[in-house]
Parts: sequence; structure tokens; C-alpha cells
Amino acid sequence: MTANTTVCVIIAAKNAAMTIARAVRSALAEEAVEEVIVVDDGSTDDTGAVALSVDDGSNRLKVIRFDQNKGPAAARNRAIEASTAPLLAILDADDFFLPGRFIQIMAEDQWDFIADNIVFVKEESVAHIRNGVQQFRRQTRLLNLEAFIIGNISQRGKQRGEIGFLKPVMRREFLDSHGLRYNESLRLGEDYDLYVRALVAGARYKVIHSCGYGAVVRHDSLSGKHKTDDLKRLYEADQAILASAALTDVQRALLERHEKHVRDRYELRHFLDLKNNLGSFSALAYAFTHLGAVPAIVSGITADKREAYSVSKPKQPTATVSPLRYLLPVMPEGDRS
Repeated sequence: MTANTTVCVIIAAKNAAMTIARAVRSALAEEAVEEVIVVDDGSTDDTGAVALSVDDGSNRLKVIRFDQNKGPAAARNRAIEASTAPLLAILDADDFFLPGRFIQIMAEDQWDFIADNIVFVKEESVAHIRNGVQQFRRQTRLLNLEAFIIGNISQRGKQRGEIGFLKPVMRREFLDSHGLRYNESLRLGEDYDLYVRALVAGARYKVIHSCGYGAVVRHDSLSGKHKTDDLKRLYEADQAILASAALTDVQRALLERHEKHVRDRYELRHFLDLKNNLGSFSALAYAFTHLGAVPAIVSGITADKREAYSVSKPKQPTATVSPLRYLLPVMPEGDRS
């Protein structure tokens, strides 16, 4: 690998002693990886020690510890500060790289951010994944700001698969030249926010359809435990971009749509928090003094009840479902239909 194609893999980890070894091993196994920086974000288990236990002796692994939890954005920023490689790759502590990921990525040029497909796999199926991942036709496309925002507006009743889940490799030079780092006030959507600001700044975000990232689906994942205030900070981040960025009318309309989407989720969650913690009177008082939030609250409660009713209905037997699913729907190699 040449000097400008070496990668620093950044792993922010909190209480990840059960999975961090797999993540670190998969990163160290990649020839392009010059550095692996694990930031132990205030763990109360042996995350840091377990990470060090799989060091391969190549002097590429470094573990940094925060005594108190600061969140993934702060952990990633600290790792960027400590790294020197020209390319930066994020790896969640639950997840892993598939062998040869960076060979596929480095075959492409003319990009500032580049992401490949993600395979989602249940924890119990990880050991068998290497034999089951499909090989896809090599396709590339540039992802613009409009497509990125649309891809991050989820819909009820549909499987989660937002484009914001992609884990692009990033050029340090682009981040530095535009003063871009993770927004440390965010503990939800910190990736989305960084990528939006990068696209606003003119980043060339390329997507390729080879599959090199394994995301493990776990019921106790930290990413699924966000707080109500995390939603508030995320829509406020959208508002900050809307207030400061030079956007086209279409881009502004889409970003406003995303902001409203997140704000509606916040209003519903906040209303339900008040009802559960302080009683129905407090929740209704909030609604009467925030009339703009009422449509989101009513539609959210209605949708929740409809969804609960649908789940309670007897289901017909279905065909066996594959333990693997992919974020990007693409055509496998050899399929010419």
C-alpha cells in the first residue's frame, strides 16, 4: 500500500468486552490498515484490556481511555486527533470488517468519502458469515446531498436501512480543509450530521456495491438505547445547518423535512415520557401549551396502536428467512435477469 492509501481504523467502545476482540482482529487483518485506535469510552468492564489482548505485535494498535463516558462523537474526535493516517474508517465495537474490504475500496478514485455495502447479521450467525455473503456486481455511484437526506427519513412498518448507516472511509485532508469533526453534543445521528455537513461542503461521496462491513444485530446494542433528549439535539443540529449553510431550494426543503421527521419523533417521545413519569395531566398540559406538537403526538399514538394491533394478529406461516440482509439492494454477480 502506498502512503496515501493507508487507513486508521477508529473504534469507539463502551462496555464492549464481549465483542471488541473480533472488531480489532478484523481491522488488524487488513493490509491497508496502518493504525487501529480504540477509545474506551468510560467502560466499566474490561473493554480496554480485551482489546489489547488481541494485539498482533505490529505496533499498529493503540488504546485510549476516557475515565468518564463522553459519547461516540467525542471518542472519534479524540482518535482522529491521535492518528496520522490519511484515510479514516469507523468500525463500531460490535461489528467487523470482511476480509479484503479495503482492496475493493482502494480500487476506486475521485472520492472524499467512500462506502460499501453492509451485511446485517445476528450474533449467533457471525461464525458462518464468510461462507454466506453474496458477491455483488461491481457498481459505483455518487451520493449527493438530496439522496442522502431522503435515505435517512425512515418509515413506519419498513425495515431499518437508512443510508446514514453506511460506514464510509474518509479522507483526512477533506475533513481538515473544511474544519469538519463530529458534533460532540450528539449521541444519536452523529454520523448523519457529519456526512450532511461534508456534502454541503462539496464532498464527493462514492458508494460501491461490494460488501465489506459486517454489522451485528444485537438486542442490547447501545445504538438502540437513545434518550428522548438525543432526538432534540439531532433536530437542533439540522436547524443549525439550515441556519448557516448555502442550500438550494430542494436541499433546504429536504433538510426541513428531515428536521420535522426527527422533531415529530421527539414530541411523541417527550409526551409519552411526561405521561409515564408525571401522569396524564402533565402530558396533556404540555400538549395544550405546545399546540404545534399535537399533530405529531396524535399521529404517533395512532400509528403505535395500529402497529400493536397488527403485531397481535395471528400470522400465517412464512418461508424461512435468510439470517443475512443487506443495506443496499443490488444484483448478485451472475444474475443477468
